[in-house]
Formats: sequence, structure tokens, C-alpha cells
Amino acid sequence: VQLQASGGGLVQAGGSLRLSCVGSGRDFRSSALGWFRQSPGTERESVAIIDWSGGSTSYGDFVKRRFTISRDNAKNAVYLEMNDLKPEDTAVYYCAAASRLVDVATTPAYWGQGTLVTVSS
Repeated sequence: VQLQASGGGLVQAGGSLRLSCVGSGRDFRSSALGWFRQSPGTERESVAIIDWSGGSTSYGDFVKRRFTISRDNAKNAVYLEMNDLKPEDTAVYYCAAASRLVDVATTPAYWGQGTLVTVSS
């Protein structure tokens, strides 16, 4: 599975961004997918994960209903809609894939390159 993330940028606090990650490979549509983020000096953390069907999702505690993960298997894509962004959301965001939902949050098998999100105060 190959992953390509996009959609990052500079946004003011309170604003919104939509990240996209397009995948290729025969296993993409059956894979669990996730978004992670990492800011300087911190460990990479799980933001949101979604199972292969889109029917099961889970979010990091810090999301607090501000973000929504979704996928479109017809387009081989996973999205992260981010609203009410805060300066502490500034980070490089990565998409990832694994065969099972239980694995994608902890040990993804595949990673995309990151896309930088910067939230100004």
C-alpha cells in the first residue's frame, strides 16, 4: 500500500482544513486507515482511525469532536476534516494503513509522507 497525503497549510485559530490521503495497491480498500500527527519535540500520536468499511472510527482524546475521519473506497482515499483548529494542533500530519483496526493505531504497516498543518493564533 502506498499513501500520499495532502491538504495541509496555514490557517488561523478557529479555522478548518481538510486533509486527504490517496492510496494505491490492491490491499488499500481492505485496510484500516489512520491519521497521526507529530510536532517538534513530541512523539507521534494517533489522531483518528477508521476500519475498512468506514463503519467504525476512533479518535484521540484531544480531538473533542472537532475532527472527522472518513473514507471513500471508490476513490481509494481517506480524509480528515478538521474544524475549530487550535495552535496546539500545529504538526505534521501523516496517514497510515494496516490490515486491522487494532493495529493501525499502534503499529501501522504503511505510512504516507507528512503534510504540515500550521495554526496561527
